[in-house]
Amino acid sequence: MPDHAPVEHSPTTAEGNDDEPSSALATARRQLERATTHTDVDEGVVERLKHPTKLTRVSVPLRRDDGSLEVFTGYRAQHDDVRGPYKGGLRYHPEVDAEECIGLSMWMTWKCAVMDLPFGGGKGGVAVDPRTLSSGERERLTRRFAEEIRDVIGPKTDVPAPDMGTDAQTMAWFMDAYSMQSGETTPGVVTGKPPVIGGSHGREGAPGRSVAIVTREAVDYYDWDLSDVTVAVQGFGSVGAPAARLLDEWGATVVAVSDVDGAIYDPAGLDTNDVEAHDERPGMVSGYDAPETLTNAELLELDVDVLVPAAVGNVVTTENVHDVSADMVVEGANGPTTFAADAVLEERDVPVIPDILANAGGVTVSYFEWLQDINRRQWSLDRVHEELESEMLGAWDAVRREVDARGLTWRDAAYVVALSRIGEAKSTRGLWP
Repeated sequence: MPDHAPVEHSPTTAEGNDDEPSSALATARRQLERATTHTDVDEGVVERLKHPTKLTRVSVPLRRDDGSLEVFTGYRAQHDDVRGPYKGGLRYHPEVDAEECIGLSMWMTWKCAVMDLPFGGGKGGVAVDPRTLSSGERERLTRRFAEEIRDVIGPKTDVPAPDMGTDAQTMAWFMDAYSMQSGETTPGVVTGKPPVIGGSHGREGAPGRSVAIVTREAVDYYDWDLSDVTVAVQGFGSVGAPAARLLDEWGATVVAVSDVDGAIYDPAGLDTNDVEAHDERPGMVSGYDAPETLTNAELLELDVDVLVPAAVGNVVTTENVHDVSADMVVEGANGPTTFAADAVLEERDVPVIPDILANAGGVTVSYFEWLQDINRRQWSLDRVHEELESEMLGAWDAVRREVDARGLTWRDAAYVVALSRIGEAKSTRGLWP
């Protein structure tokens, strides 16, 4: 492993970039434009990929428990379906808007292409704070949202999944609402459901498992010894907890984890199985009895070998990137590193393993679930893990070959793989009419 060199705070071109994109859409478009310099994809194809195929906006009325009526806004962005049905999560969050959904749907297109899955990118959600909803209100909101967007979704058209603020139960309600209106049980309309109604074993922990697999392969690529590697994970939740626990099991030393309230730190290593994840028991991470407590911002600056930002987007920015001391960043969350901060890390030769590869285990096991639903035959957990390992290693090797052959960053290499596949599909199918 490289020695931790002092971090220099010298001005850089990226740092002086006043128009650093702040939205997921702006970042996705900037990343696309950069990636096109490394590919020979037709300019017309690139121009089409800058825009979604369709954006659906709906009003979602909800009768609250106290009898009052409140109307929320819902969205479904469908970016590109040249390789198959749209695929992507539904999130419940106050900041859900059209631009965010479009940008995230673009990332889903790249993610599916990097993994060579027969899907395109979609994303959607409702602008609501799920913490303000009772269980009954959440169910009524979900069922009404499913009805409002039913004309643009379907197992062969657009297949939603859980995301921020939603879970397996949300998908169960969504699937039931769609099925009731269709007159037949249609489990393949969403993925991420409970296994008892057509969900796949291993789906919930799949994004974290893929983060761990990719981290392991990246550590090996740089000839590091995993047993000597220290790891800090921001966001010990549905992605960060499985990733941390697997890396811990495989011999790495997880020294810090965090939840929304703060971080815990033990330079000798935490027992990740003893620390309860935020989604298992909220507040137990920052309330855990550890040698030191830190803020989430301080966790990002720890002197560790691998930093895994697995909470939310835009946490590594030009404001703090010079204080990031990790030797490698593996993106567990979607878009945790801004475009300009990514350029600074590149200048410092800090490898960044991008989200569209690292956390792609979620959509990959969603693909497995979709196949199981179509065939009405459930796979065992062991088979899911074996198939996921195989798919992740195949994607890793495809990206690694571009890194080795062309000296690209990991993000640029992932985009080259994705855009090449999408461009070939578009040129083969042609433009209608």
